[in-house]
Amino acid sequence: MLSGSDTGIGHALAKYLDSLGFVVFAGVLNKDGPGAEELRRTCSQRLCVLQLDITNATHVKEAYLTVSEKVQNAGLWGVVNNAGILGFPADGELLPMSTYRHCMEVNFFGAVEVSKTFLPLLRKSQGRLVNMSSMAGGIPLPRYAAYGASKAALSMFSGVMRQELSKWGIKVVAIHPSGFRTGIQGTAEQWDQQEKELMENLPADTRQAYGEEYLLGLRNHLLHLPSHCAPDLSPVLGAVLHALLARRPQGLYTPGKGAYVPLCIFCCFPLWFYDFF
Repeated sequence: MLSGSDTGIGHALAKYLDSLGFVVFAGVLNKDGPGAEELRRTCSQRLCVLQLDITNATHVKEAYLTVSEKVQNAGLWGVVNNAGILGFPADGELLPMSTYRHCMEVNFFGAVEVSKTFLPLLRKSQGRLVNMSSMAGGIPLPRYAAYGASKAALSMFSGVMRQELSKWGIKVVAIHPSGFRTGIQGTAEQWDQQEKELMENLPADTRQAYGEEYLLGLRNHLLHLPSHCAPDLSPVLGAVLHALLARRPQGLYTPGKGAYVPLCIFCCFPLWFYDFF
């Protein structure tokens, strides 16, 4: 069972697992959207598209009932919590509280609810719980306070669940990809709305402290974000596949160029050196 299959990593993962012969339950935010339609058109009859807004408890429960009916007593081998949002990348002081709440609601609370709901099926099969965190969830990155905090919460949840669920043979994995070009970057309309909300809620003294030139530069940073992201998603897909199939999966995967080096510097060097780096 996979969430966030409309676009990006989730969409590519649904197709990839289906091509390998998996029975895929692909949760999408919009079952009538272009992503869902493409999955139905290009994948095998094994793939089942589920309407799944992970912040909607009714959707999560209905998805559980559908999957339970399909798998019967065999249980479910894997749950991949992939659905997530980025939020407008800006300094933590500038971000409105709504951005913090929305990131936590989707990236953390939604993933926790899906995990808790589907665990009885994983227990039957001694299966795998795979949580798609982020490099920003393991190390502090400027302009990602809301996103990074929500992903750090998801990573910590993964670690605790890895310990607690081991007595039933359930393996829990966190994946910390570096920058990949995915649907999480959003659309121009979404960014316009979030940027407007950010600017309208800034106190005058905060606006003055940062300066108009810096604030306008945030949009420039956002526009150049995709150019710093890798278009080839295969390292992430390979990490998820290993997490699902390996007899002893790693507790943490860091697919992508540059994902492991900053983590090593953060863990092994003084904090002042990491901050300078």
